[in-house]
Amino acid sequence: MSGLSNIDLKQLRVLRALLKERSLTRAAGQMGMTQQAVSAQLNKLREIFQDRLFLRSRQGVVPTPLAEELEPRVKAVFDSIEQLIPPERFDPASVQGTYVISATDYAVEVVLPELVTRVRQQAPGLKLIVRDFESDRVHAMLASGELDMALTFPAFAPESCQTKLLFSEYHICVAGNESSLHEQQLTIGEIAELPQLIVSPTRANLIGSADDWFASKGYGRNIVMSVPSFSAAPTCVASSDCVAFLPSRILPHPLVRPIELEESPPCFDVIAAWHPRTSQDPLQQWILSLLDEAFSG
Repeated sequence: MSGLSNIDLKQLRVLRALLKERSLTRAAGQMGMTQQAVSAQLNKLREIFQDRLFLRSRQGVVPTPLAEELEPRVKAVFDSIEQLIPPERFDPASVQGTYVISATDYAVEVVLPELVTRVRQQAPGLKLIVRDFESDRVHAMLASGELDMALTFPAFAPESCQTKLLFSEYHICVAGNESSLHEQQLTIGEIAELPQLIVSPTRANLIGSADDWFASKGYGRNIVMSVPSFSAAPTCVASSDCVAFLPSRILPHPLVRPIELEESPPCFDVIAAWHPRTSQDPLQQWILSLLDEAFSG
């Protein structure tokens, strides 16, 4: 059977049809081929297997012992092929597996509750794992499949990844509830001079997201403290003389209140990012549709 390396799927389909129909005519009709074309494929199969495979009879054709031996194996081949083909309609209720998301604590608080609610309602067999956001590793993790999605800001999304805008967000400047700053409207220059706390969830440094805005106005910021999470910021602000710019969707908070400014930093985007290799994956497309459903309005 050295010719097996030359066998193709069409020939196997002819073999399957002949084993089922026991007739060249019926096999040809089932496959939408002429009887001559079926005969030609049968001759190729005979050369490959070095066996006549089917003998003519009054009722059609009769399989040889080898053909009968091949029947369950051919069926197994096509069963395996069918398993390779995804279902025409994605059914969340039948999904089993794990989906891994990288997110800052901001995204965990603001984005994930909306997503989790929908996933649990529609795909109870899908397990979610949420990891801390690591900007230096997110590209490699998405490319390798270690991550399925990152919930982040455009500045932290790798250029090679595809992204989806979830919503636009803006910062509100806050101080502790007892601060006297609530009694006045501050200019950008006055805010720049105040001790400021920033949130740096990906790197331990004193570089904040509003730095460019202050610089565009001709000011440098007086940053005196950095914390790794948005959840820690209000407590630290309330227990110090610092102010902070926090995303609006994590406010109000019982420990801090907004400061009135003459001008605020520009809006910024919150996005989902994923590797292009998963763009056509039905599960990925479904997760993106849930995010669109949650935040499109």
